[in-house]
Formats: sequence, structure tokens, C-alpha cells
Amino acid sequence: MALIQTSLIWVTYAVAIAFLISIAGIFVYIYQRARERALSVTTVCIITTSALLATVLLLPVDVALVSSTVSSRNGTRKDWATQDRVDNIVYLLKVVYYSLYALDATLCLLVVPFTYFLYEEYDEVEANEGNQSFQSRLVGAFKYTLIFLVLCVVLFLVGFFIPAATYERQKNRELGYFKDLLTENRGERALTFGIGLLMTLGTLVYVLYTGSGLALLPVTLIRSAPAISAPSLAATTESELTQNRERQHQLEARNEGRPDGPDARDRRELDALIRDERALVRRERVAADSSGQDRHFLVRAWTKTEAFFRPIKLLGGFFLLFAALIVWVSMLITAIDKAKNSICKQHCGYILGSINVFQPINYAFVLAAKVFPIDYVIFLLLILFFFSASVIGLATVGIRFLWVVLFKIRKGKTSPQAMLIATVLLALMVLGINYASLIVAPQYTTFGPQTYCDRPDLDCSSDRALVKPCSETTDSARAVSVCTASVVSTFINRVTINFPVFGAICFWAQFAFLGIYLVTSLTALFRAPKLDTDELDEDLEEEEEEGLLSTTGRRLNVAWQDVTGRARRNNPDRADYGTASTS
Repeated sequence: MALIQTSLIWVTYAVAIAFLISIAGIFVYIYQRARERALSVTTVCIITTSALLATVLLLPVDVALVSSTVSSRNGTRKDWATQDRVDNIVYLLKVVYYSLYALDATLCLLVVPFTYFLYEEYDEVEANEGNQSFQSRLVGAFKYTLIFLVLCVVLFLVGFFIPAATYERQKNRELGYFKDLLTENRGERALTFGIGLLMTLGTLVYVLYTGSGLALLPVTLIRSAPAISAPSLAATTESELTQNRERQHQLEARNEGRPDGPDARDRRELDALIRDERALVRRERVAADSSGQDRHFLVRAWTKTEAFFRPIKLLGGFFLLFAALIVWVSMLITAIDKAKNSICKQHCGYILGSINVFQPINYAFVLAAKVFPIDYVIFLLLILFFFSASVIGLATVGIRFLWVVLFKIRKGKTSPQAMLIATVLLALMVLGINYASLIVAPQYTTFGPQTYCDRPDLDCSSDRALVKPCSETTDSARAVSVCTASVVSTFINRVTINFPVFGAICFWAQFAFLGIYLVTSLTALFRAPKLDTDELDEDLEEEEEEGLLSTTGRRLNVAWQDVTGRARRNNPDRADYGTASTS
């Protein structure tokens, strides 16, 4: 029975990973610019995003495995759950966690930078002339990546030699369970320091992007009227186009017969009207295409289907708005509880020994965890909600240095460089979400539905009131012999105890997250939405320029090949991957 149960848990995790890979692929495909897709960039972005999501979604597997050793009804360990079996389960989870964390750090600090520099090293002119080989690009990319390799070595050495916190060991002997988290092994301390630093940086990024995205995602669904295909846009465009052409006719009629043509003032106005007319014609064409006019029957049917299901999308927006409010209230309750009732405050990163206030999401998760995989499905949806909010926040705010926008993240318009940087930011945000999960559902992420029988003979069949939930501060020998904390909570608590500054930053950042969510929600709800026609015209103009450049570029390449007498050397990593040839 134990083998079947554990196998089912791992199979569910494998199915979830397959689902996450498809989600990561869809995300990269939707946001990446089709004309500049590169196989290496696409692959690295998908693998990195999938690895980070797989790390977070290991948490319910962790909780399910350690909880499977305990009978929640009786508060005792199951017959097969000997201490050796429990230790083997915890050891296996540690190996998987450390492997995933090491993979995440390698991808973010080495693989993604290497891919970025490899893409930047490509020079189309040099490649066409045969002066740049793939090997030279590899050498150039590796040269710049050495900086990040040195950074990784420095972080490892700092974590290896930095002294761990000794406050708890010296002054807080009553910590009991937490004293065991003070790391003695220097190798483990180095990994703890590195992941703790990345998690702290990720929490700061998560505050800005996920906090705003969590507020904007439901509002985006509620205001789900399409921006381009709306009848009002088509009517407005047609009206503006008619007025534009009438004004042109008036200017031409007024200046008709003049030997010198229109005067300077009329010429400037006429030139501006002609430019506006081009933009309005492009907008009118896109509006017609989006509404399905003169399109195939299937395209028109899909447009009608989207319009038909738009009310469901609206209801989904209201549901997500309600869910976001519940998450916000739950996080606020836990944060206040930690700030007030933490057993060692800032000296251990505000670790909470036991829950003192009812918290709705934590209660729902503990209740659902009694029947696996209900809690897993709910946790998967919660993580996807946070991930989608992070993407929305990233697309809204953009990649910035202070107030300067470096890259914009937009559907079908994101460059490969921006995709790689966005992937690193999302990876850091996922590590921040990993910490935030202990705020959203503290009891569930630590012990799940585990209970213990508080009687010497461990028989509470006659008095169910003595079956109590497990907690870290329980000093009962019976609780210690039954309860097993999840590996992820142990690891994060180890980070905050050994390096309290990381724990303090991550904790107080949750209040900043709640504040940003509140301000963004109020702003988004009371600000009237408006169509950014300038951005629309810019996109349409860019599409036209890309079409002209692609045609002109092919003709210039043909002319150059005729002059040099050599055929062009295609770059298999970048040239035509993901693009369709045009005539």
C-alpha cells in the first residue's frame, strides 16, 4: 500500500512537469518575436522556466510524502513508517531539492548568460563574408560568461567561509526543533547561502512584478473587450479616415490652379494628413482582419466563438479577483501573526512556531491534503496564478533600470535578448514565490495535515480532542516521534536562521508586496481603460518595415553573392528558425 501511494504521488508530479513544459513552451512562443526566433534561445528559455516551476511544484509532493507516514485521524505513524523509511523519504526529497536548486542556479547564472552572449556574438555581415565561424562565437560567449563563473565561485566561497548566526545557539535554547537547522556542514552552508541570496533577490523582483500583476490580471480579464477588433474602433477609424480625406480634398481644391503649388503651411498640413491616412488605412485593415471580414469561414467562426464566450472570460476575471483578495487577506494575516508572535523576531527571519490566527487558505489546503491529489491540483492552480501574474506584471512594467525602459515584453514583439532577461527575472520571481508559499499556507507547507496523539500510550481513539496538529514549537516527545517537517520548509527555515538578514528582507518585503497590490488594484479599478492607438500604429508600421526589410535584404544578399561568387552561409541557430518564407 505504501509503495502504491508513493508511486501515485511521483506519477502525479511527472504529469505536472509535462504540463509545465507545455505551459513554458506556450509562454515563449506567444511572447517571442517570430522573425528573430533562435533555437538556442527558445530551448534555454523553456528549460529554465520549466525547471523553476518544477522546483516550486515539488512542495505538494514533499508535503504528501512526509504526510503519508502519519494517520491524521489517529495521530500516529502508520505501521510501515519506521524511522528508517521516513529518513529514506526525507533523504530522497533532499537529493531532488538540492539537484533542482543547483540546476536552477546553473541555468540562471551560467547557461542563460552564455546563451545571451552567444546570440549577441552573431554578426550577419561577418558571417556572410565567411569571417565568423560558430567556434569563434562560442569562444567569445565563453569569454564573457567567465565573469559569471567567477561570480559563482565567489558566492560559493563567501557561503563556505561566512560564519552562520549564533544568536539562537547562545541565547535561545528553547528553540528546540530550530536549533537543528543551524548548519554545521560548510558545503551545505555554501549552497544555503547561494540559494538564500537568489531567493532574496527574487523576492525583491517578485514584489514589483508579481504584486502589480496579481492586481492587473483579473482586471485584464474583466475588461476583456478586444482592443483591435472592437466595432467602436472600426467605426472610429472609418470616421477619422473620412474626415482626413475630406480635408485633403479641401486643401487640394483650394490650391488647384496655383503655378507654385500649395504654400508652405498647406504643404505641411497635407504631408501630415497623408501620413495619418497611411496609419488609418493600416488600422482599418487590421480591424477588418480581426473581425473576420473577407476571411475563411473557420476564422469567422472562431471570432464569433470568442465573442460568445466573452461573458465566461468576464466571470473568470471576477473569480480571479475574488481569489486574489483571499490570497491578499491570508498573506496579511500570516505576516501580522509572524511580526507579533515570532519566537525570535529578526534574529531568525521571523519564523512562526505555530499559527495563532485562523487563516482561510491554509485551512483549505490542510483540509484538501487529506485526499491526494486535491491539494496538488489546487496548489498547481495557485502557482500558475502567481506565474501568470508575474508575466502580466513583467509585460506591463517592462525591463527597466530605474526609470529607463531597457526592453518591452509584448506578445509577438519580444526580442531574444529580452526573452532571456525576462526568463532570469521570472526564475528569480519563482524563487520569491517559493518563499511566499510559506506565507500563503504556513501550516500546510510545513507539516500538511499531520497530527499527533498527545497521550503516553499513543491511543486517542477514546478522546479525539487529544489529536493535535503538528507544529515546530511542540516540545512533546510524542510529537517529535510522529511529526516530520517538509524538506522545503526545513530548507527555507535553515536559510533564515543561518542568515537572518535574508529572512528579514524576505519577510518585510511581503508587506511591500501587499501594498503594491492594493495600490495597483485601486488604480486599475477606477482608471478608465483607453486604447493605445500610437502603440498600435507603431506595431503596424514595424510589421510593414519588417516586410520591406526582408524583401530588400534577400535582394541585396543575391546581389552580394553575384559580386563575391560565393553562396551565403546560413546560421543554423538563427537564420530562418520559426519563420515562414515570403515571396
